[in-house]
Amino acid sequence: MDAYKTLLGEILIQRKRITRQQLESALQIQKGNGGFIGEILVNLGLLDERDVVVALVVQCGLPYIAVNKYAIDPQIVRLIPKEVAQKERVIALDCIGEVLSVVMVNPLSDDKKNYLEMLTKCRIATFISTKAEIEEAIARNY
Repeated sequence: MDAYKTLLGEILIQRKRITRQQLESALQIQKGNGGFIGEILVNLGLLDERDVVVALVVQCGLPYIAVNKYAIDPQIVRLIPKEVAQKERVIALDCIGEVLSVVMVNPLSDDKKNYLEMLTKCRIATFISTKAEIEEAIARNY
């Protein structure tokens, strides 16, 4: 898939958010412990969540929404139970016909998308936001 030709770490280097050496260190951690490279870089204190989100938008063309600033219909929010929203770091945003727009920390996860489709009986359109923004939106809307 063309959207993924440039790796996230390379985008972060090109955007001068991290150095090659910092990426290599993070990749070693990933090799030993697993996890997402962006999350590892945030945990190391080298980036903030927004840096990773911007790189994902560049890499994959994912639409970004500052969901914590968005007014959401309470009936739409409740299409995803609060426990699921908190555990999966997702929040329903809008529903048009059978398509439910969902904001996620990791919208590239097909398993999570499939789970939400099964749970809501809707097709899922994904958007990306930071973990902090999603957690704030969940706290405000449930």
